Amino acid sequence: MTHVFHRHLRSTPPVADSAAGMRIRDADGRSYLDASGGAAVSALGHAHPDVLAAMHAQIDRLSYAHTGFFTTEVAEQLAHELMRSAPAGMSHAYFVSGGSEAVEAALKMARQYFVEIGQPQRTHFIARRQSYHGNTLGALAVGGNAWRRAPFAPLLVPATHVAPCYPYREQRADEAPAQYALRLAAELEAAILAQGADRVIAFVAETVGGATAGVLTPVADYFRAVRAVCDKYGVLLILDEVMCGMGRTGTLHASEQEGVVPDLLTIAKGLGGGYQPVGAVLAQGKIVDAMSQGSGFFQHGHTYLGHPVACAAALAVQKVIQRDELLPKVRADGEAFGAMLQQALGDHPRVGDIRGRGFFWGVELVADRGSKRPFPAALKLHAAIKKDAMARGLLCYPMGGTVNGVDGDHVLLAPPFIASRDDLQEITRLLSASIDAATRACDAAA
Repeated sequence: MTHVFHRHLRSTPPVADSAAGMRIRDADGRSYLDASGGAAVSALGHAHPDVLAAMHAQIDRLSYAHTGFFTTEVAEQLAHELMRSAPAGMSHAYFVSGGSEAVEAALKMARQYFVEIGQPQRTHFIARRQSYHGNTLGALAVGGNAWRRAPFAPLLVPATHVAPCYPYREQRADEAPAQYALRLAAELEAAILAQGADRVIAFVAETVGGATAGVLTPVADYFRAVRAVCDKYGVLLILDEVMCGMGRTGTLHASEQEGVVPDLLTIAKGLGGGYQPVGAVLAQGKIVDAMSQGSGFFQHGHTYLGHPVACAAALAVQKVIQRDELLPKVRADGEAFGAMLQQALGDHPRVGDIRGRGFFWGVELVADRGSKRPFPAALKLHAAIKKDAMARGLLCYPMGGTVNGVDGDHVLLAPPFIASRDDLQEITRLLSASIDAATRACDAAA
């Protein structure tokens, strides 16, 4: 009998009992290799001694202080560290407790910026289909995950959704990547003009698509073309790197690889590596200056903003990543991981696409490779893969609705940065076995 309101109410998940490094152990003694870092969270794996020590030290000194009364030394240190490596023009970090909160704060920050500079008519956001930005109502409104949005649609503020950058399914055979990028940018421009060029607040996008469509890596020039359109109409660019940022794709910020600088950047999962709930919005100086010189405050806040222990954990995680040179490791080992996946699954008759960067990879499943036809949604292939993988001792992150919010299945992989090449090979072996078993079962059921 459980009194916990679990995500799934017809079954109770195993009890996680302990964890260290790449593995989690349940209360029955079963060990699981963590190939997804939970939901792309555990950058350093579990029980890293440096992070635990930093948290203990902060608890002994100061466990909580409300930001309405105080700042803390550790929050100031973390902000300084983040600004030291932030995209050009970023001046401040606004600390929250997670990704949804970060996106929610960024939306309000963007709206207030235009109020402060005398453009209150800007009230509309544009985002992309098959995106995910969080589960709070504002974040859900800009998100393009149809399944998550549907029950709450009457509560959501209107937002426009344009096409994602999804080359596997939506780039035409006769279309070069640069042409595809320009076509998507033209769609964004048309959406801005349809609303009224002076009425759009921001374009919101995951730099590398996350869980909804399974690691959508943008084609070259896409974000540069998007940035140009936003600049043309005075629209802010909000990049959501809650899942793909903080080293996950091999650079601290995924936008570095796209050659663009956002106006607001949301980060979370890899920031604290799962050791504490923490996220942040990194803001351009012009946005902070508009509020500082105008009303003098940001009209937003939560009880646990800038929580000292969360900031201590995040600061320790970032220091370890730098000290141990984990970003070059993620780039090199990520390339090897991609090659492993291609060798094991590239010719599998039910694998349509393998895509990713660094330690962020997606495997899209199809019933037919030639037509790219997905498996029937009713078969819930993603759930079958997750169940089979856990039985083999592998934690991965499968999802359904890859193609349009209903149809399609994929598996997301986001191992901790500490994973060895032997770990990556074991992940590949176990995942291949699970995909083979689950797709065979679905073929039989169909």
